[in-house]
Amino acid sequence: MINNEMLKKYVEYNDEVKNAMENGKPIVALESTIISHGMPYPQNIETAKACEKIIRENGAVPATTAIIGGKIKIGLNDEELEFMATSKDIIKTSRRDFAYIVSRELNGATTVASTIIASRLAGVKIFVTGGLGGVHRHAETTFDISRDLDELASNDIMIVCAGCKSILDIGLTLEYLETKGVPVFGYQTDYMPAFFTRKSEFKVDYNIKNPKEAADAANTQWNLGLQGGILLTNPIPEADSMDEDKINSAIEKALLEAEEKGIHGKETTPFLLSKVLEVTEGKSLEANIALVKNNARLGAEVAKYLY
Repeated sequence: MINNEMLKKYVEYNDEVKNAMENGKPIVALESTIISHGMPYPQNIETAKACEKIIRENGAVPATTAIIGGKIKIGLNDEELEFMATSKDIIKTSRRDFAYIVSRELNGATTVASTIIASRLAGVKIFVTGGLGGVHRHAETTFDISRDLDELASNDIMIVCAGCKSILDIGLTLEYLETKGVPVFGYQTDYMPAFFTRKSEFKVDYNIKNPKEAADAANTQWNLGLQGGILLTNPIPEADSMDEDKINSAIEKALLEAEEKGIHGKETTPFLLSKVLEVTEGKSLEANIALVKNNARLGAEVAKYLY
């Protein structure tokens, strides 16, 4: 049980989010690992500000999360966003790191998993990101499964993303989510998006036609006491989708190099994405930025119907 009085010691809200909470305005959470570890400067800060602007323009309030000086931040000001985009003293933070970083008054960038934790503490029910973590390729020998999946399954939150990152095993990720009871929705699609491309060979559970339909399903699930999260997958816009063969070739090369260098654990995803960026001559970064903005727009639309 969370002690709300005790939380005041750890959690800080910026004025915009505080005002939204007091006035019942829809709030959309955002992660900060995409700023600190996911993109180079200045694209990281430009994308972060653009996503916040899109959320505001579509009737909701953005709440970018982070840990700064041991304080769990729900909503960042411009100075804090710049700090997250430029400082080298920021730890990629998942559940296992969360309490240590707070207790030692360190700086942490929130991943999908830790953004879910921060959102739960703040009572935020929807979270926008680029791609979900998942079951890594060859997980049958490495046991490399992202904490994102268990955190999503354990908390009442909807994640809007462009599917799981295509460096993962999409089929096994969907099997894992099914076992955990997490419904996987496709926004106006029958197929699981593959991050850089609009679809994979795997089907989603349900095709969602509009934002209200997504929110209605979430409200009903939680009203019935069916605890756990919902994944709303939103395909990258057609104009920004990458060539499937080219991106898969880049991923295979990156996976081989990661294996040769013995890279594993939480360092895997940043390494693979950086190698894909190199192989695609920057095209993957452009696609990443486009899909995150697209998700921010949908997340804000859905947030208006959640309660």
